[in-house]
Amino acid sequence: MLLNILAVGDVVSAAGVACLRRRLSTIKRSHGVHFTVVNGENAAGVGLTPNDARDIFTAGADVITLGNHTWGKIKITDFLEDNPFILRPANYPARLPGRGWTVCDGPTGLRICVINLIGRVEMDPNVDNPFTVADRILKQMEADVVLVDFHAEATSEKLAMGWYLDGRVSAVWGTHTHVPTADVKLLPKGTGHVTDLGMTGPANSVLGIRPDLSINKFLGGLPRRYEPASGPCKVDAVLFTVDTETRACVRAQRVDFSE
Repeated sequence: MLLNILAVGDVVSAAGVACLRRRLSTIKRSHGVHFTVVNGENAAGVGLTPNDARDIFTAGADVITLGNHTWGKIKITDFLEDNPFILRPANYPARLPGRGWTVCDGPTGLRICVINLIGRVEMDPNVDNPFTVADRILKQMEADVVLVDFHAEATSEKLAMGWYLDGRVSAVWGTHTHVPTADVKLLPKGTGHVTDLGMTGPANSVLGIRPDLSINKFLGGLPRRYEPASGPCKVDAVLFTVDTETRACVRAQRVDFSE
C-alpha cells in the first residue's frame, strides 16, 4: 500500500487554527491523505489550549505535536496526560506530564508511530540528547511506519537528524522556524526529509507576527507585546508517500496552500 502522510507546519494564533479548519479537509481530499500530523505549539500564540487542540483535531489532525512552547498554556497539562495523540518532545525530562511518542491505528491495520523531539542548538540545552533518545524509542516501539517531528532551531541539527535516522524511519521533518525550506528530498536509505515545514497562519507577517512589532524589536524600540498579523492565511505542509511493504518513503513534495 502507498500511504499518504501529511505533515503540517506550526499553527500560529487563532487565525491559523481557523485557517486549518477551513482548508485542511480540502487539502486532504485533493491529495488522498491517509494520516495527518500537525504541529500546534503556537496555536494560542505561545502554547496550546485544550480548545485549540479540539479544533485542530476537528479540522482533521490525527496527531498534534508540540515543542519549546509546550508549557506556554499550563492548562494543557492535564490534556497531555489524558490524550495519547498530543505529544510533547520525548527528550524532555521524564517527570514532566505527557508523552513524546505514540502508536496510532492507521488504514488496513497499519501501526503508525509518531515521535516528537526537540533540538538543543540555540534552544534548551537542559533536555536529553534527541539523537540518543530517538535510538531508545526505536528499540522499544513496534510499528509499521515511523514519523519524526524534530522541533529545532538549527538547520544543521535538523539535517543531521534526517541523515542519522535514514533507513530507520519513514519520514523526518523539521518544525519551529516557521519558514518553509525548499529541500524536500528522499535520503539514500529511504527516509523522506525536509528541514522545515513552515507555518500555518497569517501570510503577510514575520513568522506569524505583525511585521511592525518585529521591526520595532530589531530597531531597539521599547518592548511591545507580540500580536498575530491580520489578513490572508496560508498552510505550509509536505506530503510524504510511504510504501508500507518496504517502509520506505517513495515520494515527498510540498503541498502549500495560500488563501
